Amino acid sequence: MLKHRNDAACQGKGFYTYEAFIAAANAKEFGRFGTTGDDATKKREIAAFLAQTSHETTERKDLSDHCDTNYPQYPCAPGKKYYGRGPIQISHNYNYGPAGKAIGRDLLANPDLVATDPTISFKTALWFWMTPQSPKPSSHDVITGQWTPSPADSAAGRVPGYGVITNIINGGEECGKGSDPKQVDRIGFYKRYSDIMQVPYGNNLDCNNQRPFNKIA
Repeated sequence: MLKHRNDAACQGKGFYTYEAFIAAANAKEFGRFGTTGDDATKKREIAAFLAQTSHETTERKDLSDHCDTNYPQYPCAPGKKYYGRGPIQISHNYNYGPAGKAIGRDLLANPDLVATDPTISFKTALWFWMTPQSPKPSSHDVITGQWTPSPADSAAGRVPGYGVITNIINGGEECGKGSDPKQVDRIGFYKRYSDIMQVPYGNNLDCNNQRPFNKIA
């Protein structure tokens, strides 16, 4: 499925292993991942997760600090940077802090664990996938049909489907502006993996007409 995973030109060649993915998915914290609903729903969730992570791991990294002092409950460690790492490229101390707490590792003090331990790396991605961050639902709830749009969501054009997951992950850059090349790439991966697993795509694959969650509806 991931035919370019170990290409020589890939910076993460050999890092993202099947064994690490399965170990992370089997962690008790993420027991609902790929196990919710009927067989088609389970496969569709895995296809959606692999599609989003395929896109996220092909983009050039932003190596900025991303320490946001507006979140003193997640203090940045001296000399550490909180740029995007892992299959979903979590960034900022306000993500590293709660992700580390959820998986039992101090990622504020050791953010490089996300780039050096493949199981931890996948766990942070699954944490982001499974955890709602208000006003955003979790990607898990969206793809398994457990999310009902609020009146604000409906007014903003956010409707159930794969497109909302793109909005959750990177809506500020990709959504509400018509067709976007990055968004098209995410959809292409999703269709490829869904076809391999022989499951229908569902409706509303894009977020062309959706306002990002951080915009007032």
